Amino acid sequence: MTTREIIDLEQKYILQTYGRPEFVLEKGDGVHIVDTDGKHYLDFVSGLSVNALGYNNSMIQEAANAQLGKLIHVSNLYHTIPAPQLAQLLCEHSFADRVFFCNSGTESIEAALKFARKWGYRNFEDAPKNKIIAMNNSFHGRTYGGISATGQPRYHQGFGPMLPGIEFADLNDLESVEKIADGQTVAVLLEPLQAEGGIHSADPAFLEGVRALCDEMKMLLIFDEIQCGLGRAGSLFCYEQYGVAPDIMTLAKPLAGGLPIGATLVTQDVADAVEPGDHAATFGAHPVSCAVAIEVFKTISDSEFIAGIQEKSAYLFGKLSALKDKHADKVTEIRGSGLIAGAVLKEIPAADAMNAVRENNDILLCVAGPDVVRFLPPLVIEKEHIDAAVNALDEFLN
Repeated sequence: MTTREIIDLEQKYILQTYGRPEFVLEKGDGVHIVDTDGKHYLDFVSGLSVNALGYNNSMIQEAANAQLGKLIHVSNLYHTIPAPQLAQLLCEHSFADRVFFCNSGTESIEAALKFARKWGYRNFEDAPKNKIIAMNNSFHGRTYGGISATGQPRYHQGFGPMLPGIEFADLNDLESVEKIADGQTVAVLLEPLQAEGGIHSADPAFLEGVRALCDEMKMLLIFDEIQCGLGRAGSLFCYEQYGVAPDIMTLAKPLAGGLPIGATLVTQDVADAVEPGDHAATFGAHPVSCAVAIEVFKTISDSEFIAGIQEKSAYLFGKLSALKDKHADKVTEIRGSGLIAGAVLKEIPAADAMNAVRENNDILLCVAGPDVVRFLPPLVIEKEHIDAAVNALDEFLN
């Protein structure tokens, strides 16, 4: 089939919930993707932080093929091998004692919200706690719990009413959290680094203050590390940079290197409130996804791999800072951490930059709001690729 025929077929039979450019991606290798016309693109989107180890990774293929030859799927009514092995790795490398597996980031958020409210019900039976405080400008997924906790009204339009019992405060404004926290509040949900909301990092004092407030008022602290976790922000988990541990944390995107998976990590205190039958996911703890995730996690959690991310991060932010200095009238700020970066443009739509760099330089970038060009490469990117991407944006700004 030609590229046009594939696009026409997609537009005829697939619900149009995405606005896609007019090319079709067919295969990938390393940090490049190839379309059906043979054009190679340098990828600085990485499947929105999913393809952390790039494309056509032999380790991922071998782990998937080995498990495919053993057991593809069985009901969660029964024990399997990969899931508990992956859970052990996640718990031993984090604050958590237990893990619930699902299929995506938004599913991991749904689980986090349910577990938090069940904890509030079990521990405060006389006056159950069920209110959730989330952050303005946040993003937590597209299911009803996810969009209800997302602090961007544009995601709510046409889908109301949202789930009740969720109120919003401002990231890095502890007073705004304190004003709405009360005896019915069961949890505070936030991203240590807001990605879709424009690449905004939490201040250390804010996270420390929220943690102290949660302890004082007997509330849970939930971190959404779906995009900023697993090496992306320059440490295995973003929260490690703050020395502030949550009670619940959500993971997904890069965990299985491109296969569907989500994980909700909890302390034993939270786990004690959850009983058999309280939650489930038919494809959660999928043997193939978990088998691959074991190998991906071993790679990303290696100290030398993390050190490599930090070295490349320093190089990326150095290049972007120089770009900002050169184009001070067009670039107002550089945001981010690790290998997630945002260049904030002045009076230039970020989408224009994204499209120009793709069309003129064969480089895929994405946006994080109307004015932020987002750099989100595979974690295995090299400095020469960083040069190419930043130089392409420089060319556009010229």
